[in-house]
Amino acid sequence: MSKLVRAISENGGIVVAIVDSTEIVGEMQKLHDCSAPVCAGLGRLITGASLMGAMLKSRDDALTLRVQGGGPAGLLIAVANGKGDLKGYVQNPHADMQNRPDGKLNGGGVVGTDGMLSVIKDLGLKEPYVGQIPLVSGEIAEDLTSYYATSEQIPTVCALGVLVEKDRSVKRAGGYLLQLLPGATDEEITCLENNISSMKSMTEMLEDGMSVYDIIEKLLAGFNPNVLDEEEVAYHCDCSKERVERAYISLGKEELHKIAEEQETVELKCQFCNKAYEFKTADYLNL
Repeated sequence: MSKLVRAISENGGIVVAIVDSTEIVGEMQKLHDCSAPVCAGLGRLITGASLMGAMLKSRDDALTLRVQGGGPAGLLIAVANGKGDLKGYVQNPHADMQNRPDGKLNGGGVVGTDGMLSVIKDLGLKEPYVGQIPLVSGEIAEDLTSYYATSEQIPTVCALGVLVEKDRSVKRAGGYLLQLLPGATDEEITCLENNISSMKSMTEMLEDGMSVYDIIEKLLAGFNPNVLDEEEVAYHCDCSKERVERAYISLGKEELHKIAEEQETVELKCQFCNKAYEFKTADYLNL
């Protein structure tokens, strides 16, 4: 479980969601056995999805982030609910890339920059909301900031970080999503900009022993922040045999007959948690 907290400035002009996602990203790493740069890239994406999920109006709402950046990692997906629980998938978990010139993991490079970020929000309406923008950098935080500015016209600051050990275990991970609400004054914006410019990276602050509450106080210094709510969030996959079966049936009658000719049973795995489900191929010949 990881701690996610939402807070608002005393005058109601600034709202922030922040999460220490170390355990979530660690669970993701164990499930997908990612290379270090893929762990950084997908870890940022699922952390960002958790924060965006927490910003939805209802716990029954859901959000999906899809990134197809043309990098060696291939397609990346993160799905979060309105509480902030999430799951993630990457097409090529073992893709690798040399570190950046500054020595940091090249999460942006392995994701790629030649592609699109898609944001799908299921808000309980007849059709989901879909927003799509070109990727800015593949570093995810910059891409999510650009999405909010372009598609929702909400001034947003997003910071995401994943610190991976040499054995590919996750040492620290976390992020925050800060948004300006209508009515913020120029003085407040200047104060906020000064606060943000003085901040260390998210993983550095966590390494220094700062809690999410400490980071909120530093981020919103001078704004007397109040905690709105706090949640224990987790990597959670809601797959079932019925869902996987529907995906199998969707292959179509011709493909199902072909599979049945070659094997008596077929094992399908959930792409988010790798749980395996077995089906007898003969059971699907009369569909």
